[in-house]
Amino acid sequence: MSPLPATIPAIVRTRVRAAVRRRAPLTPEEREERALLLRLLSLLLQYPDGELMAERHRLASAVAGLPSSPAAAELAAFTAWFTAQEGDAAARHYVEVFDLRRRSSLYLTYYLHGDTRRRGMALLTLAQTYRAAGWEADGGELPDHLPVVLEFAALAGPGAGEAPLRRHRRGLELIHRALSDTGSPYRHVLSALLTLLPAATRADREAVAKLAAEGPPGEEVGLDPYGAPGADAAYGAGEFAPPGAFVPPVAAPPTRVPGQAPGTAGGGRP
Repeated sequence: MSPLPATIPAIVRTRVRAAVRRRAPLTPEEREERALLLRLLSLLLQYPDGELMAERHRLASAVAGLPSSPAAAELAAFTAWFTAQEGDAAARHYVEVFDLRRRSSLYLTYYLHGDTRRRGMALLTLAQTYRAAGWEADGGELPDHLPVVLEFAALAGPGAGEAPLRRHRRGLELIHRALSDTGSPYRHVLSALLTLLPAATRADREAVAKLAAEGPPGEEVGLDPYGAPGADAAYGAGEFAPPGAFVPPVAAPPTRVPGQAPGTAGGGRP
C-alpha cells in the first residue's frame, strides 16, 4: 500500500489504515466452519479419557471433512497421531505435557498475570463474560482453561466469543513454543489455533521471549475461589528462570460442555 500524502490530516490517515486492516464480515457458512474448527480444537485439547478415545476416529473423520486450510492441515497431522495411540499412552502424554510442564499449562490467565491478585480478577471477569453471553459454566473447570475458552468462542462467535483468545495470544504462543520444543504432537493443535488469530506483532514476539525467560509475575497470594493450594508440590518439570516463578494450578475436575451429560469428556483427570 502506497503511503498517504502528508497533506492529508492525521486522523484521516489513521481511519483509512484502520479500515484497510479491518476484515470483511464472515459469511454464515464461514462462521459455521470456524465454529466447527474451534469446537474440534476444544475437544482435542481435553484430557483423553475413555469416552474421548472411543470417539477419536470419528473426530479424525470430522477433521478430514474440513475445507482445505492451514488449520485443517495441522489438525490432520495431529489426528494421524491421536488415532494411532492407545488410551493409556495418550493419557500419559497429555499429563506430561500439560500437567507436569509449567511452560505448557492450559490455564491462560497465568501467562498474563501469574499468581497475583490480578489473576483472580481476570478469572472473575472471564466468568462474568460467559454469563453475560448467556453461557453458564458448571464450575468443574477454571474459566481460563483453554478447552473452555475455545468452547465459548465456538458458541459466541468470532467477535466477543474470540476476544479472550486474542487477549491471551502471547500465552498461546508460549504454549505452542513449549510443545514444539518437546516435539509433542499437540503442537499441531496450537498451530491450528494460531492460524485463526491475528498475526503476531514484533511486540508479541518480544513479549513471548521475555515470558519464556522470566515467567509471569510471581506475587504469592491466595486466589480463592480459583486458587489451588499445594500446586508447588504438583509441578516440577519445564521450569521458568528463575526457578519457581511460575506454578500452574493443579488440575480441576472434568469440564462438562453445555449439552453433555455429567461425566463426559473434560479437562480434568480421572
